[in-house]
Amino acid sequence: MGKLIRYISKDGMISVMAIDSGDIVAKAKEIHNTSHVCTAALGRLLTASAIMASTLKGDDDSITLKINGGGETGTVTAVAHSNGHVKGDIANPSVKLPLRNDGHLNVGAAVGKNGFLTVIEDLGLEKPYVGQVPIYSGEIADDVTYYYAQSEQIPTVCGLGVLVTPDTGDVIVSGGFMIQLLPNATEEIIETVENDIKNIEPVTKMLADGLSPEQICKKILPSTEFTEIGRSFPIYKCDCSREKVENALITLGKKELLKMAFDKETEVTCHFCGKKYHFSSDEIRKLAENLS
Repeated sequence: MGKLIRYISKDGMISVMAIDSGDIVAKAKEIHNTSHVCTAALGRLLTASAIMASTLKGDDDSITLKINGGGETGTVTAVAHSNGHVKGDIANPSVKLPLRNDGHLNVGAAVGKNGFLTVIEDLGLEKPYVGQVPIYSGEIADDVTYYYAQSEQIPTVCGLGVLVTPDTGDVIVSGGFMIQLLPNATEEIIETVENDIKNIEPVTKMLADGLSPEQICKKILPSTEFTEIGRSFPIYKCDCSREKVENALITLGKKELLKMAFDKETEVTCHFCGKKYHFSSDEIRKLAENLS
């Protein structure tokens, strides 16, 4: 089970969050049968979405991240709810690329830089909030940092990482952290944070060394005293249902549904969890007939 911790500095000027998302990313790899670099790309986006959703207030609030930079992965999607349920999808899960010169997985090349990171916040209002920024690097963490700076004007430092075995690509560790300066942050506090983060280790190293999310927060900002404001245990869980699939089919329209009704059976597969739903010809026709 994933673990996420949220702190605020005792002076109320800094927030910091950290998550161990190993189980979440391992489940995503199992469902989507992702290659090494795709596990890292999807895993980083899932981790970011879980962190961002942890700040949502409403019980049914959710956040969706979509990134497509024209790379071989196609669109990578992550959806996280305030209740800790996280799910994701990657258009092409089998991309294989050489490692970068530093030996790390080349997520930036797989995702690409010619496109956008889109953030959709559904807060139960009439329309969701949609923010979009050009992709900064395709490495996900840089793009999330850039999104907060450009779209929400919040100075942010984001670190995300997924470490997999060289042979099978199984997830060893996965996690992330996010530091944000709050509106009342003084120049002195900003300087303190800047000095602390100069020597931040990769989040995968900290997790591989056995550090918990709590310990990661305190290690990356050793000069700051914190008060815990929340903890949760995010999991990979899809909320698909037959009713939701029916509603999706209805959006195709009567004409398209009547065409589908010529087939003896229609199979619909959930992109997020792989669950298959089957509809008979009569069931499809009934959906069509209920439309005006």
